[in-house]
Amino acid sequence: MAESMRLVLALLPICGFAADPLDGLRAFPAVTLRAETHHVQGIDVNRAAVWVSSADVRNKLGLLFVFDRKTGVLRLSAEVQNGERFHPGGISLAGGSIWVPVAEYRRSSTTSMQKRHRRTLALESEFAVDDHIGAVAVVPEGLVGANWDAREFYVWTLAGNLQRRIPNPTGVAIQDMKYVDGTLIAGGLESGGGAVVWLEWPSLKELRRIRMGRTNRGIPLTQEGLAVRGHTLYLLPEDAPSRLFAFQLPRFRD
Repeated sequence: MAESMRLVLALLPICGFAADPLDGLRAFPAVTLRAETHHVQGIDVNRAAVWVSSADVRNKLGLLFVFDRKTGVLRLSAEVQNGERFHPGGISLAGGSIWVPVAEYRRSSTTSMQKRHRRTLALESEFAVDDHIGAVAVVPEGLVGANWDAREFYVWTLAGNLQRRIPNPTGVAIQDMKYVDGTLIAGGLESGGGAVVWLEWPSLKELRRIRMGRTNRGIPLTQEGLAVRGHTLYLLPEDAPSRLFAFQLPRFRD
């Protein structure tokens, strides 16, 4: 693999967003989610739908939504809290299920790692973790999770058996991440703004980094949810009214 490459992107608030063509990142029209989303956390997408995890902090509710990807209309919602665990994090689809970490709203706490049916949102299984897990992705070994501010990664089997615990080498406080074709793609916050990083799996060697801008509300684009499908990057940084941003990723050459 080539050395890490870093692209600095200046995003302009024109009809949503537009990127300098020289950056190789083209913006698509943003879609407003047409429901009260409270404090958004993670997303995942397919051709038809957007799954969103969210925390209603005032009422200590953890929420999981399904929206129409094109119109932003709400299709389905469910509560996912478990006692003091009401803060869901970054989420990941896998087959007919979606994985959702639901943690206490404090560092170094506990998490219920939930597997839910992707269509009905019904709970299928869960296991407990003795840390606050803020994002999860499905990898060949099972699951990888990042704790509060992503200081460490955990790797478990799908049954919840801990395999590894690894320091985060990136310095990015990861909010959401996905495993795509041998690579972990993660979005989050770093000094001075937000970033998307590509990490080789399972070495976690950084392959490249894109530094991202802000929405026209002043919110870092990678403050919360991230998903990748094909060559499209999806970001959900804002609380209600929440807008789903989409960008065509450049075709990197390694």
